[in-house]
Amino acid sequence: MSISVLKPGLLTTVQDQGRFGYQQAGLVVSGALDAVALCTANLLVGNPETAAGLECTLRGPTLRFDTDALLALTGAELAARINGQPVPTSRPVAVRAGTVLTFDAPPRGGRAYLAVAGGVAVPMVLGSRATYLRAALGGFQGRALRAGDELPVGEWSATGAHLFAALRPANPRGWAAASWWADAAQPRAQPTDALLVRALPGPEYEQFTPESQQNFWAQTFGVTTETDRMGCRLSGPALTRHTAAELLSSAVTFGTVQVPAGGQPIVLLADCQTTGGYPRLVQVISADLGRLAQALPGIHLRFQVITLAEAQALYLAQQQRLRALSSAIQLRII
Repeated sequence: MSISVLKPGLLTTVQDQGRFGYQQAGLVVSGALDAVALCTANLLVGNPETAAGLECTLRGPTLRFDTDALLALTGAELAARINGQPVPTSRPVAVRAGTVLTFDAPPRGGRAYLAVAGGVAVPMVLGSRATYLRAALGGFQGRALRAGDELPVGEWSATGAHLFAALRPANPRGWAAASWWADAAQPRAQPTDALLVRALPGPEYEQFTPESQQNFWAQTFGVTTETDRMGCRLSGPALTRHTAAELLSSAVTFGTVQVPAGGQPIVLLADCQTTGGYPRLVQVISADLGRLAQALPGIHLRFQVITLAEAQALYLAQQQRLRALSSAIQLRII
């Protein structure tokens, strides 16, 4: 079972939930920028949450399914089409062999996720199939997809097989989508919107002047074009500290907001380094990390301070929604 890449799109990589347990050796976690969106797609096709899928950035690929497949699309709405016809997102879609999936320009959001029943079965590297581009590690030969690639697909679960059988795409168009769907994993901002991102004060928060602290919470920051899977560079009011003293390198992670000497913050993303020497102003909460994946250049972010207890409650609620989705899917195939 395989998927043929006819066109690679702008940046399409194999990702899963990340490569954990090696940060002490300096190896980044990587994985899907919008982990909840990928997890949702996997649940919709009967996969484990940790299965590998495709992360499609801005302009998605053109793919041909060489065998029957069950797929789900989540995250950004990149105007997906199957055999030229619009296909709905956030629900299981059964397709017959020979079906072609294409994408148009993204009306909303930056990254879409594609899961297929059985998962993208590239080799495991250090416990993960995630692609880390800077080290050419994991994924499909350690790189973004190219035209001519053949992606292997794993064995379907019983849940995936039941879902495909229930849809039975026997109509002439060659595919059929479920009439039910999952709620969107993350809000997708329009260029005129300010996307709310909640955060906790970081270890060096008190080193910043009161004016800078106030500006950070009160003003909006634009996402610049200098943004990739490693970090999201922002533009807004300059943030300054009481002292210009340099800091020892300390641990950083996905969602850490660092402020270099120029005063413009950087939100670290999934491919961020394991340590850094810039002051850590705030930490974006886990429940909002996926929002950063959908923040395109030109979008503005607005930060809101919350408590640790509130952050924990939001994370638990997010996980409970995923558990509820998994249970609901099981009920549909009994």
